[in-house]
This record gives sequence, structure tokens and C-alpha cells, in this order.
Amino acid sequence: MNKILWVDDEIDLLKPHVMFLESKGYDVDTCNNGYDAVEMIAECAYDLVILDEMMPGMTGLETLPLIKAERPSLPVIMVTKSEEENIMDKAIGSKIADYIIKPVNPNQVLLSIKKNLHSQQLVTEQTTADYRSEFGRIAQQQQQADTFADWVALYRKLVGWEIELSSSSDRSIREVLSYQKNEANQGFSKFVARNYYDWINRRQSDELIPVMSHTLMRRRVFPEVDKGKTTLVVIDNMRYDQWRTIEPMLRGFYDVEADDIYCAILPTATQYARNALFAGLMPLAIDKLMPEKWLNDNEDGGKNMYEEEFLRRLIQQSGKQYRLSFDKLVRPEAGRKLLDNMQRIYEADFSVVIYNFLDILSHARTETDIIRDLTDDEASFRSLTRSWFEHSELYTLLKSLAERGHRVIITSDHGTIRVDNPVRVTGDRETSPNLRYKTGRNLAYNSRDVYEVTRPEDVQLPSGRLTSSYIFAYNRDFLVYNNDANKYIRYYKNTFQHGGISMEEMMVPFAVLKPKSK
Repeated sequence: MNKILWVDDEIDLLKPHVMFLESKGYDVDTCNNGYDAVEMIAECAYDLVILDEMMPGMTGLETLPLIKAERPSLPVIMVTKSEEENIMDKAIGSKIADYIIKPVNPNQVLLSIKKNLHSQQLVTEQTTADYRSEFGRIAQQQQQADTFADWVALYRKLVGWEIELSSSSDRSIREVLSYQKNEANQGFSKFVARNYYDWINRRQSDELIPVMSHTLMRRRVFPEVDKGKTTLVVIDNMRYDQWRTIEPMLRGFYDVEADDIYCAILPTATQYARNALFAGLMPLAIDKLMPEKWLNDNEDGGKNMYEEEFLRRLIQQSGKQYRLSFDKLVRPEAGRKLLDNMQRIYEADFSVVIYNFLDILSHARTETDIIRDLTDDEASFRSLTRSWFEHSELYTLLKSLAERGHRVIITSDHGTIRVDNPVRVTGDRETSPNLRYKTGRNLAYNSRDVYEVTRPEDVQLPSGRLTSSYIFAYNRDFLVYNNDANKYIRYYKNTFQHGGISMEEMMVPFAVLKPKSK
């Protein structure tokens, strides 16, 4: 039973209201002045206080800080006769939970109490009921999904419910949603396996082929730059649900003109997807046209050394004459240095900033027990993303760009997925180490478990060796070698990986932000 203290100099007149609350199951104590209220709160663990603002001796506003000093987290509902804005501002500034204008209505008091004491329970119950009623429609939407746009719409809906239910105390309903999302990912994997070759080789009509990594610049980015000064922010390894987590923090500075999703190429790994993004070319074309700037998986050296050069080439070939600024930030000190040298970004027609933090975080989660504990599931991964962004140089940079009137595009090169189902493969020493895709000469596997590409040129991928092939993991699978398999399964299970086929990896957020008018 929740225990409430009601403080009012006319408390005797409020007896019917007190009885009403007691009939609803609350234990209500009363007093008629602030001095007694502070003493009672010091002696008893109340769940909520209803405090009159206008009392003789010590007013409610004077009593409030004493209550907060004694019990900082105790919710206080202020009751006032006055609707003067300055009084409300003082009350809200003093961190009251709610306020009610006299004359007091019993149901109004009850509603405020429920909002402050039972909101989590009520939200959980309502959200759970809403999702249960939506479950069948989502299942039907999945069965009817026939285009990339259909799958995007389904993924948006699933992510929306995932965020809605993340704070729910009903664990069973979250498990139902996880099951439904897993089913959707299985369906999406089959859809990609059926259509990927046709997308890459343009064997479907243009409206059915999604915007992909190698077409994003020409089709979506350059048209925005043509409208005025634009900054492209590429947050490596960012998923759509992570974008949804940080997007509300930007609405005070920007209007979101577009909130879209494009399709990352395979492998959904930085070496392939990001090079394709900046070059406007598939990896096979990069390898053929600029062989000295492409390294295969089994070759030593940095795999993303020439992004700026790729982009300058693409800008020139597209007939653009943008003044370009390009920065790739891997360590925090690089972000601070960039903030100290913002003038070149302000002066550029097109500025690009690559942030590698989320990719580093994903790898750190695999290798560091503390990070693994902090990001136990998708909800905690989103929470850590929001915390990082709120205190990052990137957030400061975006606010500064808004003040200067720069349009901003926020996107990524690929996403990541939490894996939990091992699939065993064998290969020689030349086989690539990635857990979501592998390329090599002597791969052995069950073809039903993976998406296999025996002729890499068929999907515009370099083979490296004449007999190399690629395999890609589906959904939440990860690829492990038979040698020491159990060791690697224990180490990598429930880690975030990328390179394969899933909605989380291939459906990449693409948002266009317009600064708010001053």
C-alpha cells in the first residue's frame, strides 16, 4: 500500500478527498503546516507528498526545499490557488512532480498520484496491450513483404515496438517481440538471398532496386549538397534503433527533413561498404580501376586508407565543384582538435566527418568484460549510445553547425547484430577471420546455412584468388571453425558482429537535418 502525506492549512475541509483516496487503497496521513510536514517526512517513508502552496507561517515553496533536502527523490505534488506563471515556474524549478490548481477535484488528485506512483505499471500494461493487438498485423505484414520498401516499413515498426517495450517490466512480452523480430529477420534473409544478385546487376526495375552503398552519394547525398552548405556525418556501425535513440536530442536544433533507410552492400563490413559509399563503386570496380588502393581480406594493411581520394574522384566525375573538407575521427582527441579548427568546415560547400566510436564500442564489447556487462542487450546498447552521444564532441559539433545554418546528413556504412547461433565451417589459413562472412579458397560448409557466392564477380566482389568464394551468415548466426569451436562459441556468443545479412546490418539510417530558424 502506498503511503501519502497531504499538507494543507485547511486539511479538515479536505476530509472527503482524503477518504476518497483511502477508498482507492492509499494510506493517507495529514498535517496543516510545513514544520510538521518536514518532521513527519524525516520519521516516515512516504511515497508521495501533496503540498499546499499558500500556507501561513511557512509556505509550500519554502517547505519544498526542506522536504527535498530530507528526501531528494520523494515526489511532491504542489496545490496552488494561483495561476501566476512565476509561482508555477518557481515550483517547477524546485523539481516538483506535478501541480494542481484549486479548487481540487478528487479525480484530478488521483490522476496525478497515478501518474507519479504507477506510471511505469500503467505504461507497461497499456503498451503490452497495444503490442498484443498489433502482433497479428505485424505477422501479416511480414508474410506480404515483397519489396525492400516493404521490409523497411516492417523493420521500422519492429524497432518502434522494441523501443516502446524496452522499459516495460513485462519480460514475457519482450520475449514475444524478440521472437517476432527473429522470424522477420529469417524472412528478410531469404528475401535478400533471392534478390541481391538482381539488385547488384540491375536486373529489376529501378523502383524495386533500393538505394545502396555505391549509389548513395549520387542519388541522395549530392542532391542535398546542391541545395547549400552540407555536412555529412558517417557514424560507423550505427543501427537504425541507435539513430532513433539520439534523434530526439537533435530536435531542439534541427528539423528532420528526411528519415530514410538505404541498403548496405555485402559484406556489411567497413572495408567493403564504406569504400563503396565514398567511391560510388562496387568493390570489384574499385579493385579493377585502382588496384593499388584495394586490399583483400587476407592482405596486410589498412583497408580504408583512401576514402577522401575516392570521394574527390567521384565528385569530379559527377561534374561537381564542391569545396571539400574531410575528417576521420578515431580517437577523442581528434574530435577536440576538430572543434578547435571548425572554420574550414564552415567554409566548405561539402564537409565529411567520419566517427568510428560505435564500431570501437562494438569491438570493445567483445573483448572487454565491463563493456559486455554494460551492453547486455539491445536496450542497454542503445542507452550507452545515447550516453556517449550526449557527451561527445560530435554533439557539440552538430549544435555548432546548426548555429551556422549548415544542413546535416547523418548516416552510417552498415549496422551490427547481436549473434547467438553458431554455424560451423572449415577453411585454410587464407580464410578471412570475420564471423559474419568468410572468403577463401577451400571453404567447407552446409549451403543451407549460408548465402554462398561461388563466383564473386557475379555480385561485383573481388575474388583475390581465382578460386575464392564468399559465404554470408544469416540473421543471428555466426561462423566458427571446427577447430576449438566450443572455445570460440563461448567467447563470441551474444556479441555484436557485422558483415552478414540481417535487417540490423543492411538497413542503414539516412537522415537529413535542416537547422531550425532563429
